[in-house]
Amino acid sequence: MPDRARRATRRADAERNDRALLRAAREVIAIDGAHASVAAIAARAGVGIGSLYRRWRSKEELFRHLTDVALDEWARIAEEGLARDDPWDGLAHYFGGAVDFGPGTLAPLAGTIEITPEAAERLRRSDDAADALVARAHAAGVLRPDVTAVDLWLLVEQLSRSPMIDQLTIQGRDELAPAAVHARRRLVAIVLDGLRPADAPLPAPAPDPQLLYGRWAPPP
Repeated sequence: MPDRARRATRRADAERNDRALLRAAREVIAIDGAHASVAAIAARAGVGIGSLYRRWRSKEELFRHLTDVALDEWARIAEEGLARDDPWDGLAHYFGGAVDFGPGTLAPLAGTIEITPEAAERLRRSDDAADALVARAHAAGVLRPDVTAVDLWLLVEQLSRSPMIDQLTIQGRDELAPAAVHARRRLVAIVLDGLRPADAPLPAPAPDPQLLYGRWAPPP
């Protein structure tokens, strides 16, 4: 096999493992929080713990990597939404895709890992795309004017952490998982309908971005 093809194969394998690890980490962290063990994540992903420690020297290093992967994916979903011509369709794509992807399940890691400059840049890219989606929807009159990007991020976090799905995961009730995921998608549709312009204003003031980002700093 030529070197280029070999490198491409290794890269594809690494990306596949990253997706499996991120999915497993979200599921384990949603239940165990920041105390989730590397062994539990590896077992859930079907990856040998030895291979994990060959790539990452510590649990914190693994968690930082998974956070970077999640930020990249969240930005990708937002940019896909911006690529859609219809402002509401683009916003709905972002919101539904972000909930399905589930970055909010990594929220228990807040304040436990270092935020590197690279992670901050990834977050900026994601935030810029989401802000553009919200601004475009406001300009088109399809999103209620008092809804902010922070409102959307908080909703995504709440909906991506499903107590029902977590419980079914603990119980090993894989046969009920598709129905639970479908039920959450119905909730997403209900929430999206509530984001349409309405006469009754939302309670003021709007949430400050510090509510989301301040918790990622180490506690005083």
